[in-house]
Amino acid sequence: MRLPILMMIITILINGVVDYFLFKTIKNRISKSVYAKCYAWLSVFVTLALIVTISLPRRTGTNESLVFIMWMLFAYFSIYISKYVYIVCDLVARIPLLLKKQRIKWVSKTGTILGVVSFCLMWWGALVNRFNIDVNEVEVPISSLPTPFDGYRVAQISDLHVGTFGIDTTFLAEVVEKINSLDVDAVMFTGDIVNRNSAELQPFVSTLSRINARDGVFSVLGNHDYGDYSDWESPEAKEENLKLMHKLQKQMNWTLLLNETKQVYRGNDSIFIIGVENLGDPPFKNYGSLSNAYTTINDSTIKILLSHNPAHWERDIKDKKDNNIALTLSGHTHAMQMSIGSFSPAALRYKYWGGLYVDDSNHYLNVNVGIGEVALPMRIGATPEITVLTLRKAQ
Repeated sequence: MRLPILMMIITILINGVVDYFLFKTIKNRISKSVYAKCYAWLSVFVTLALIVTISLPRRTGTNESLVFIMWMLFAYFSIYISKYVYIVCDLVARIPLLLKKQRIKWVSKTGTILGVVSFCLMWWGALVNRFNIDVNEVEVPISSLPTPFDGYRVAQISDLHVGTFGIDTTFLAEVVEKINSLDVDAVMFTGDIVNRNSAELQPFVSTLSRINARDGVFSVLGNHDYGDYSDWESPEAKEENLKLMHKLQKQMNWTLLLNETKQVYRGNDSIFIIGVENLGDPPFKNYGSLSNAYTTINDSTIKILLSHNPAHWERDIKDKKDNNIALTLSGHTHAMQMSIGSFSPAALRYKYWGGLYVDDSNHYLNVNVGIGEVALPMRIGATPEITVLTLRKAQ
């Protein structure tokens, strides 16, 4: 039994207890039993819908079926998270009962309001906020930056997960239009362009090929881009999927860096763009090699590293004296598609989950929280992000 299925079974059992609690609550507080019966049958229907959903093939089904599964799971969790919020408040309201006093009714009523607000907030994140593009402008001071590159502007995008949009190119067309309006020198994409397989990218090739920047678009692959989240009939089929990824990015006029380095010139001066394949922490597979991409990382040239998972920077770049990588660009975290101000639950999993970081050796890391979604099609806070990084010659 796969772990996700086991987790779903546990979820169904826990939510069964939740539904029994709410059934008894409705029955005790509302005189007409029809309301409790309607709640019980509705809960049974929702649970059966979940069982059908998790029985559908996720690794072998079509992209349309995957999108359907995502939305069904989202609808289910939006309902039950709202229930959790109410139950927590109602249990607090019941504390006086332990002292043989009356339940605090206004706390239960507050729980009802907060439950409704939670439900509406999740659907706002799915229907509205996940399309609100946010442009974040930051400056990166770099010592020894060649003077012609003072003011060099890089637009970073990440984690498009185009399969989540099916074949609808409307939103990504807006993203492309926004990027083109920023007048940047280069666009750098830091991985996870699809969810499961390269065919998801085909409807978006024409749209993404319209990105304009003076030095073009540089990209790397993320953990979702290798076909590891699909079941393939043979190793050869998986290899063909990866070849299709390379082909499609070439059709988009993107420079896909597969453990490679490209040089960008301004007159006689240059900086290096290093791209490694996916390198991260378990359970994600490692495909990259920094040493293959650039053999002498301690030399004096200014280097920008594209690496999908910020764990790579933390492990191999941060506070290391034997490298001279001025700036690393990563994605991967999505800020777990939720943030309030400077807090995100992603901080419980990733020390470096979003924004610009720097170590004591002036190695910078920027983590972009992504454009698309995976698992749940929503963003509460953590809006789709385009980061514009302006390189400055440190004084």
